Amino acid sequence: MGNLVCGGAMLQCTFGAAPGTLMVLPANMVMTAMPIANIMDNKPMVNILPFGMCNSPSNPMVAAATAAALGVLTPMPCIPVTAAPWAPGSPTVLVANMPALNNSSKCLCNWGGAISIQQPGQMTIQVP
Repeated sequence: MGNLVCGGAMLQCTFGAAPGTLMVLPANMVMTAMPIANIMDNKPMVNILPFGMCNSPSNPMVAAATAAALGVLTPMPCIPVTAAPWAPGSPTVLVANMPALNNSSKCLCNWGGAISIQQPGQMTIQVP
């Protein structure tokens, strides 16, 4: 069983240089000390904050800076682009009619990074 994820959870992207934070708006109307997340809390710059510098060569800003540096990989500021929801979530526990987010879920960035949950924000509530 995994831990239920709430606002303030620590995230990490495979191409990011620093950890990021999951911000959950109280629109889901399910709370612990912080609002509980569901799989649709995947909006860039609203729910998923930047991860410092991006190292993905698929990111157009990194590709342009790398080309300008004559092929030397040049990281650029991270701006997450997440179109798909978190997967798989917890299919048996619903938060605002969507599967709850557990700490084994992943979210994919369009630039090739896989965003994972490093610390779920709370450690007492477990979900399948």
